Amino acid sequence: MADSMRLDKYMSLAGVLSRSDTARAVRAGDILINGVVPKRADERLDADTDTVTYRGERVVYREFTYVLLNKPQGYVSATEDGSQMTVLELLPEELQRVRPQLFPCGRLDKNTTGLMILTNDGQLSHKLLSPKRHVDKTYRFAVKFPLSDADVTQLESGVDIGGYVTAPCNVTLSDDKNGEITIHEGKYHQIKLMMEAVHNQIVELERISFGKITLPDDLPCGQCRLMSDGEIKALCESVN
Repeated sequence: MADSMRLDKYMSLAGVLSRSDTARAVRAGDILINGVVPKRADERLDADTDTVTYRGERVVYREFTYVLLNKPQGYVSATEDGSQMTVLELLPEELQRVRPQLFPCGRLDKNTTGLMILTNDGQLSHKLLSPKRHVDKTYRFAVKFPLSDADVTQLESGVDIGGYVTAPCNVTLSDDKNGEITIHEGKYHQIKLMMEAVHNQIVELERISFGKITLPDDLPCGQCRLMSDGEIKALCESVN
């Protein structure tokens, strides 16, 4: 087998069961390999061609895992924090067990909501966040004071956010206090600082797209799901 792997390792890497839980599931007859109950948890299988099911549900192992999260307020974009809740705590247990560990691709401020991608694909994450790639990120915002046409022109042309002048961006208003902004940079608190540069304040901020990925309408705030093959392909195409 070119991609031979122990069953217990396969289940663990897929984030479904720990190795000890796999052994118990094998004894209970809950796991099938190509429709046959394995005799041992260390039985070998071909990760590319064999079909593994657990309690009737197919278990798919990929080298990397990609997750869409609709981030709520109150969580920090980190894998661990000594005093605050992290976005990893929003994942179900099986995804928290995935190894290598998942991490947020980029940051959203604690009180910023919306689309977040979590993965363990470090190479793709690096490309998505590289300033040279110019991967667009769109946010829906609400501000405290009305934005004038001059404010929008200034934001789109670039503003000084403390020794750094932002790159050109796109701002579309739905009314004078609400709209969408698309940037390709990711400086710390960037949109908040951009609005402050035109003497305004962010009241609400939600990321609604990242590259070619859009926040799904059917993904409630605080919930997550695995990305589909099509979404993974679109995410990879975002850096090409």
